[in-house]
Amino acid sequence: MKGAGQMYQSKLQDAQIDALFEAMQCLETKEDYYRFFEDISTVAEIKALAQRMEVARMLDQEQTYTEIVKITGASTATISRVNKCISYGSGGYKLAQASVHPPYSNLRFLT
Repeated sequence: MKGAGQMYQSKLQDAQIDALFEAMQCLETKEDYYRFFEDISTVAEIKALAQRMEVARMLDQEQTYTEIVKITGASTATISRVNKCISYGSGGYKLAQASVHPPYSNLRFLT
């Protein structure tokens, strides 16, 4: 993750993705997000994203892979991928989790 004050440059960035993210910035309420994601994504895609967020939360709470599999139904491959992103990724999980569940002063992946 880039340090404070440095601009982040995504490997994914292009005009279409920029337009998608700009469209998402106009969404204001949870209902707006439901409407948008129900139209743009499949139920399976939305549930997979939600599952990954839950896996990240549980990893932060130092739950074991076995516990996470049992509770979320996520595969160990998904759990490993989320854990790798938390440890070595661009910091997106940290940003999202901090805004959903503040304060996160004890998060191992925030330090």
